Amino acid sequence: MTSSPLLPSRTAPAPAHARWSPRMWGLLVVLAGNMLIDALEVSVALVALPAIGTDLGAPLTTMQWTITGFAVGFGGLMLFGARAVALLGRRRVYLAALVGFAAASLVGALAEDPSLLTATRVVKGFCAALTAPTGLAIIATAFPEGPQRNRALSVYTLFGAGGFTAGLLLSGWLTGFSWRLTFAFPAPAVLVLFVLGLRLIPGAGEENGGGPAPGTTAGDRVGRPPGTMTGDRVGRPPGPPAGNRAGRPPRPPLRRYGFASAAAFLAGLLALVQGITSVPAHGWADLRSTGLLALAAGLLALFVALERASAHPLIRFEALRSRAMIRSALGAACLNGSYLGLLFVLTHQLQSLAGWSPLRTAAAFLPAAAPLVVTALFSGRIVARFGAPRLIAAGALLPFAGYLLLLRTPWPPAYATGILPTMLLVGAGFVLSFAALNSQATSQLPPAERGAGSGLYQTAVQVGAALSVALVAALLTGSAPPAGADPAEFAEACRPALTLVAAVGGLGLLTALTGLRSRRTGPP
Repeated sequence: MTSSPLLPSRTAPAPAHARWSPRMWGLLVVLAGNMLIDALEVSVALVALPAIGTDLGAPLTTMQWTITGFAVGFGGLMLFGARAVALLGRRRVYLAALVGFAAASLVGALAEDPSLLTATRVVKGFCAALTAPTGLAIIATAFPEGPQRNRALSVYTLFGAGGFTAGLLLSGWLTGFSWRLTFAFPAPAVLVLFVLGLRLIPGAGEENGGGPAPGTTAGDRVGRPPGTMTGDRVGRPPGPPAGNRAGRPPRPPLRRYGFASAAAFLAGLLALVQGITSVPAHGWADLRSTGLLALAAGLLALFVALERASAHPLIRFEALRSRAMIRSALGAACLNGSYLGLLFVLTHQLQSLAGWSPLRTAAAFLPAAAPLVVTALFSGRIVARFGAPRLIAAGALLPFAGYLLLLRTPWPPAYATGILPTMLLVGAGFVLSFAALNSQATSQLPPAERGAGSGLYQTAVQVGAALSVALVAALLTGSAPPAGADPAEFAEACRPALTLVAAVGGLGLLTALTGLRSRRTGPP
């Protein structure tokens, strides 16, 4: 899932028949191509996990970092990334993120140590947090309002929805040769996008054919908070110009990036995931597990304290006053987290226990991933027709039913009667609720708060994925039978992890049902 930044203030719509120049087509290729790579990076490591673990000699609690590292980098630094984009400009940050993504891909492909591989995944998650929402914002200002912008957004959305499916297939195929190819192949593609982006991505004041972005005055920098004067630097507090006392020259205003808050939040999430996965090896009484969990709680509390004390916080706590935002964030976190947790368990079962190949495993997951690609362009109409609360409730019920069905499936699982129905139910759940959750998240927020609310929503989605996968990995490791047990015993040991997946899905369903009740009693 990616963020949906606000569209700029309205301008006169362009004629529906207007044709795009080659430069506009090229810009869309760069943005949509990178969105495809950002999205497939979520799934590209899934079916490669057993091969990575075997090659590097790492247990499941270590290899889960290839999934959670990307989610922590994405969600943990999403709010900080939005601030960096606002201060430094879209073009500069977008291009730098492309270079960082390519470099991290190459280093990850060559990594011989799981810690280095994890670090590259965190870096790539941060780079995706910079480019995914920024790409949408560039489209919103570079393409004229009306049919042209809608067409560009449709292409961008379609590529994003197809990325997860593409990641599964590419990873399944490439892992048959070497798991390292699954991490290396994005590098050359991203470098090509970078070269094209140098020429095509507009800078400040270049959107809409070279004029200022809609809603700004000449000379404004992209992302400036409303109310600042022409030429002001972003982050300057309101008030008289600094330095006009006693004829002194003005001091340049401080740029408040929020480094301390971002570091506390990221470190808190990393400690939380590591603490969870350390429990099976060290137990609850060891500082390497419980100590890390306590450290995580302290760091996250420090983040809240820093944010509340800051004049320019990364997070807008006003968004949390909206019950629709809270329900959407929790519901999406449960949907995304239970899905990735399910795929983590099934990858372990099908490859490590049943001996399936990576490509066969990837093909088995397609019924859950492909439906969203087919319906992505019609999701807005579906939400308008049936309403977000109903779709979210139905979209939470279907995956939950699939998880319960899988829990009742005996070992070895029959694909047609066990795994396939679960995949279809999960896929239908995403079709119904993916766009509805995004729409409902910011529906009750004032226009000025929707951009910040969208970032908070996406942060919750990624944090939910990281925590669910970490808990699943810990349960798989802690429940594993002794060496020499038969495959049926190992399969039975997966039941606690599958029960957790179902519990997370059930929490999402309960959250969705509260939305139906609020709809009957009044606006949230």
